[in-house]
Amino acid sequence: MTDTFNRVGLHILPGGTAVTREEISLLIRHRVDYVSIQVRELYGSDEEPGHGLHSEFDQVIMNYEATFLEALSQGCFTPALVDSTLQPLLETLDKQKDVVSLLLLLDREDIDTYQHSLQVGLLSYYIAKWLGHSKEECYRISRAGYLHDIGKSQVSLSILNNPGLLTAEEIEELKRHTAYGYDIIRSSMQDEATALVALQHHDYESNPAPSAGNLKNELHPYTEIVTVADIYMKLTTSRLSRPKQGLVSVLRQVHEWGFGRLNGNVVQALTSHLLPGFVGKTVQLSDGETGTIIMNNALDIFKPLIKVNEGYRDLSRERTLTVDEVLV
Repeated sequence: MTDTFNRVGLHILPGGTAVTREEISLLIRHRVDYVSIQVRELYGSDEEPGHGLHSEFDQVIMNYEATFLEALSQGCFTPALVDSTLQPLLETLDKQKDVVSLLLLLDREDIDTYQHSLQVGLLSYYIAKWLGHSKEECYRISRAGYLHDIGKSQVSLSILNNPGLLTAEEIEELKRHTAYGYDIIRSSMQDEATALVALQHHDYESNPAPSAGNLKNELHPYTEIVTVADIYMKLTTSRLSRPKQGLVSVLRQVHEWGFGRLNGNVVQALTSHLLPGFVGKTVQLSDGETGTIIMNNALDIFKPLIKVNEGYRDLSRERTLTVDEVLV
């Protein structure tokens, strides 16, 4: 693209800049309606299109990006795009029983807001199914999970893309994405529950020790599902202050939070349905060895029987040994 200036003559982007979603967001913020760009080949001859996920996931992520940018520029989005994107994917995945493999398929080192939103939307859908919600409710809960972070469209890119520590002021601005999300959803669709999920999905942080009558008891039931999905997927992503954790390690942590900090029924649904999915998977143990989970232990759910080479490791007996990671 050529050098680009805003309406008051401020230099926004230099010539030759590759236009990605960050540049598009910057142009929208400066109300630049037109730029001259040169089309280039998206992939070289030795490169494969996509980013390692199935094409269905690629399309959903691209459509979420379009929704996100629309919310950024307009303060609202087109609900029909969300529904036409999410419903077909959920129908495709409705018979998918191996949710662990699905989570591994969606797992990447560089998860952004768009991909995280898809992860939360899909896991929220499965948790809702496991809790016995109707098909219609499962979809609405999934959609709420898919849109829970839409308010981040109103947060400065310098904050969202900052790999380091944020200032106190930046942290406060980032926290406002929940209120921004509520307003955006209310301006876009008649669905108070989805808007409340966007508003409430971090409320558990201010109630680490819930008691009768406090805010946690006022959370919408959909929020409690999406919050668990959000936390689970977030903890599996590496951050500056926290290295990447494995699916089993994170499930163990979320399981502990189910005794007071999070809704116990939601956490139990997640734990009881994900754990059987680890049977048959190759895992890495805390001592560095790899093996295959042969059988779960009903009395000690995070201490399964592992086959390592020609032998077996019973983690219920070897108390210091844990499953650290599930390998693709």
